[in-house]
Formats: sequence, structure tokens, C-alpha cells
Amino acid sequence: MQSLKRGLLVALLIAPLGLAFAQKKSGGKIAHPNIVAADKLCTQAITKLTAAQKANEYDLGGHAAKAKELITQAQAEIKLANEAADEKK
Repeated sequence: MQSLKRGLLVALLIAPLGLAFAQKKSGGKIAHPNIVAADKLCTQAITKLTAAQKANEYDLGGHAAKAKELITQAQAEIKLANEAADEKK
């Protein structure tokens, strides 16, 4: 249960940060719309996993929590992809 709470806290703290970096604007337009979309889908996945956990009284064998951790890691990689794309410009 402690690990689940920690995972939820990490996801809740990191998800908004992912959107903040992805929506970096260049000349009034979003610089990398596909990267923004990928990050948004990750955030939606975390939201849906959290809903599934609540609906099942957090009894999903730890798999939903692990999936959320991995999605959070994916969002960190998405941030790096965004930075790499910015460096190319």
C-alpha cells in the first residue's frame, strides 16, 4: 500500500510537469505537436489506471502501479525527445 501511495504521488506530481514542458511555445505555436500529443496520452493513461485502481479497491496485484511508474518514465523520455528536437532547430 505504501508503494502504491508513493507511485500515485509521483504520478500526480510529474504529470503536470510533462504537460508544461511539452507546451513550450515557439512564435506563438506549439513547437512539437506530436510530442505534446504523446505526453497528453501518457497523462490520460495514468488517469485511467488510477480510476481502475479505485474501482478495484487498489487490488490489481501492483501491476497498475508499476504501469504508472513506467508511463512516468516514458514521459521523462518524451521530455528528452522534445529537448533534442529543440536543439536541432
